[in-house]
Amino acid sequence: MPEMQTPLRPNLVQQAFDPDFFRHVGHQLIDQLADYFQAAQKGQTMAVMPWEKPDERTNHFQTLLEAAPDENAQDFFAYLIAQNIHTLHPHYLGHQVASPAPLNALADLLASAMNSGTGVYEMGSPMVAIERVLIKNLNRVLGYGPQADGFMTNGGTLGNLTALLTARQARQAREGLSSLPKPALMVSEAAHYCVDRASKVMGWGEAGLIKIPVDAQYQMRADLLPAYYEQALKEGKTIVAVVANACSTATGAYDNIEVIADFCEMHQIWLHVDGAHGAAVIFSDKYKKKVEGIHRADSVVIDFHKMLLTSALTTALLYKNGDDSYLTFSQQASYLWADDEEREWYNLGKRTFECTKSTLGLKAYLLWRTYGPDLFAQHIDYLYDLGHYFAEMIAQSDDFALPVAPQSNIICFRYCPTEVPKEELNALNSFMRETLITSGAFYIVQTQLAGQLYLRLTLISPFTTVATLEDLLQNLRALGQQYLLENRLLPH
Repeated sequence: MPEMQTPLRPNLVQQAFDPDFFRHVGHQLIDQLADYFQAAQKGQTMAVMPWEKPDERTNHFQTLLEAAPDENAQDFFAYLIAQNIHTLHPHYLGHQVASPAPLNALADLLASAMNSGTGVYEMGSPMVAIERVLIKNLNRVLGYGPQADGFMTNGGTLGNLTALLTARQARQAREGLSSLPKPALMVSEAAHYCVDRASKVMGWGEAGLIKIPVDAQYQMRADLLPAYYEQALKEGKTIVAVVANACSTATGAYDNIEVIADFCEMHQIWLHVDGAHGAAVIFSDKYKKKVEGIHRADSVVIDFHKMLLTSALTTALLYKNGDDSYLTFSQQASYLWADDEEREWYNLGKRTFECTKSTLGLKAYLLWRTYGPDLFAQHIDYLYDLGHYFAEMIAQSDDFALPVAPQSNIICFRYCPTEVPKEELNALNSFMRETLITSGAFYIVQTQLAGQLYLRLTLISPFTTVATLEDLLQNLRALGQQYLLENRLLPH
C-alpha cells in the first residue's frame, strides 16, 4: 500500500484567510465609507449617478480582471464607491430603494463573515432567533394576534409569490382537492408586475388574472369586486385570492383594505396585501390610517429595504394564521431535519423557497434594537410630509401638473407649459429626464399613466429637503426651455 502524504494547505488559501491583511483592508474600508457617508449626505459636488455606457463599464472591469492579481483593495473600493449610484444623496429621487443607515454595512459585514444559513436552525441559531423576534414584533405592530407568524425572504417579488402559493394550498386543503378548477387572482389593474409573474409561475397565465379597474385616484374599484366575482364564477373560475395594494408602485395609491376585506370574508377568499412599499406606515401614528384594516389580511408583505432604512433585500412575509405558512411547501430532507412533518418554526427552510437562506433579519433587528421603532416612524413621517409639500409646489405652479394627488412619498408630475402642443409633451418630458440623469445632477424615473408619460420621483433619502425640490424644478424648467428652443416650439 503506497505511503499516504499529508495534504498541505495552499499558500494562496492561507493568504486569503490572513487576519492581519483583513484588519488592514477593513480599517481602510471603514474609513472610506465613513468619509463617503459624510460626503453623500451633503451632496457636495458628487454626481448622484455617475453615468457611463454599459459596455464601457464592463470593459473596465474585464481589463482589471485580466491584469496581474493586485492586493491594493483601497483604490478598487474607492472606484466602486465613487462610480455607484448614491442612494444617500439628497438628489436621489428615483426608484424605491432605501438610503440605508450605516449600521446596515456593519451588520452585512458580520453576516458575511459568519456565513450562517438560516434555513436550518443548526446552521445559524442566533440569526434564526433574531428573525423570529423581528417577525413577532412586526406582527404586533401590524395588529395581528399571537397566532400570527412569518419569515424573512429575498424581496417582495418572492414574498408575494410565496403568499399566493400559500393561498392556493390553503384553498385546496379546504376543498379537499389536489388541484383547483381554473384558479385565478383578483387584482388591481395597477398591481405590481410581480403579481402577473406569480400567476405565470403558478401555471395560471394571463387567464389567472382578473384585473379590477382603478378610480381617478388609481385605487382599486372595490365596489366592482362583486360583479367581477360573479362573472368569474359563470366562467367556471375559482377565485383563490384578492391582492390589495399598499401602496401601488406607479402612483403610490392605497387600496381600501377594509372594503376589500369585507368582500373576502363574505366569500371566504384569501386576502393578500402587497405592502412592499407602503405597509411600513404601520409604524407611523400620523399615516397608519392609510392601511386601516390590514390586520384582517391573511398575508402581508413588507420590504424593510424600501421605507425602513435597510439595505436590500430584506422582506418580511407575515401570516395572520401562522399555521398557514407551513402549507406552501412540503419536502423530504432527512439530511436537514429529523422530522419532515413536524411544524418547526426554527427550521425556516420548511416554509421558504430558500434553503441556504442568508441572514435577512439582522440588519432590521439591529436598527430596531439600536434606535427603537420611532426611527422608522420619524423617517416615514418626514418623507410623506415632504411628498405632500412637493405636490403643493406643483399645484401652485403654472407650468407643471399632477395627474393625481399623492398618497405617499411617490409623486408623478409633468412639465406642460401652455405654449406646448399636447402631442409634444411626452417627448419633452422624456428629454428632460434623460438629460437630467445623464448629467448626474438628479436621479428621477418616469412612468406611463393613461398613455401619457409622467416624471416620477420617490422621496427616499432622509437628506432631501424643500430646497432640493426647488432646485429640481429649476433644473427641469431650464431643460424644458432648452428642448423648446432646440425644437422651435417657443412662440416668435
